[in-house]
Amino acid sequence: MSIFKRGNVWWYEFMFGGARIRQSSRSPIKAVCLQAERERRRELERGANNLEKTLKPKLFSGAVKAYLLEREAHWSPKTREMHSNSLRHLEPHFGKLLLSEIRGEQISRYQRARLKAGASNRTVNIEVNLLRLVLRKAKLWSNIADDVTMLKERADVGRELSDDEVHRLLSACKASASRGLYPAVLTSIHTGLRSQELRLLRWHQVDLIEGIITVGKSKTQGGEGRLVYLSALTVQTLKEWWSQFPAAQPSHAVFPREAYGLRGKKGTFGGEVVPYRTFPDQPVRSFATAWRAAKKAVGIECRWHDLRHSAASRMAAGGATDQTLQALLGWMSPKMIERYSHVRAEAKRKAVSVFDVVASESDSPQNPPQSTVSESLNIM
Repeated sequence: MSIFKRGNVWWYEFMFGGARIRQSSRSPIKAVCLQAERERRRELERGANNLEKTLKPKLFSGAVKAYLLEREAHWSPKTREMHSNSLRHLEPHFGKLLLSEIRGEQISRYQRARLKAGASNRTVNIEVNLLRLVLRKAKLWSNIADDVTMLKERADVGRELSDDEVHRLLSACKASASRGLYPAVLTSIHTGLRSQELRLLRWHQVDLIEGIITVGKSKTQGGEGRLVYLSALTVQTLKEWWSQFPAAQPSHAVFPREAYGLRGKKGTFGGEVVPYRTFPDQPVRSFATAWRAAKKAVGIECRWHDLRHSAASRMAAGGATDQTLQALLGWMSPKMIERYSHVRAEAKRKAVSVFDVVASESDSPQNPPQSTVSESLNIM
């Protein structure tokens, strides 16, 4: 046992089950600290959280890594990557805590800290969910579940960008230092490909003669292997993009990772940002930085997913059936199907509204609608 003083507060520290327990008594009185240390040790010896059998205490850092290793074979690469990203953020906050020490107020502080750092509600919920899975595995989650509130997420399926917004966004993307941003955004708007489907594309999946993309790895089983037909503008854009890689091979990434630098005189400002190295076998990790800059340049707030939503809305307005949308876009939720059915209904109403214009132009004071009605009644 060891107790020590920090400022005006006494702390205790001891080893238990291979883990170092260090905690503040929150008291300036030494006797209180001694009593707190004894109670804490006794609690651990009885077994955390009123368990009948004493369990060997586990640090979160070790428990979460063991859990990820156990579940690795059952998850897709994307799921494994998602949880690995979550662990990078969770470990600095919870890594040195015993599982039995994690409380609802600590999770609440974590949520606030992540939001302050700029993470979205959805991202924070994914991270907290990994924490929940680990605690549930240890049969400890139920003890704090009522004290944890998940953040509210956006329930909308996205929004359709106007023609003006699309034009301004594409203009900003053309001016971007990231030369792959424009062809990527235009292809997304014209095909509705998911961001990962687009990012992982290889040239052997793109048929520029027939104008077809064969989707590879997708979010859903129904999305994998589907054929997505390309507009003439998309084909032309991808041909121009392909021409920038004279040594491109079928196995190379359509949107490869590139390293950028400033071309100009050493030691001076200005110059031009250009790619100085391309990694053809590696798909681009993200367009996030260039995408944010392009949106900021034209004052448009939207998500990358809204490009997919805009593509679906335009196809629906053009008369595409639910079956056609599902074939082109992959699986869609009933809520999305309902949304696009509404879009089609609006397009049909707009189409027949031309008759209202014709009817209003044919009406005149000499022949008001009431007289027509009365005449028709007399005929009957």
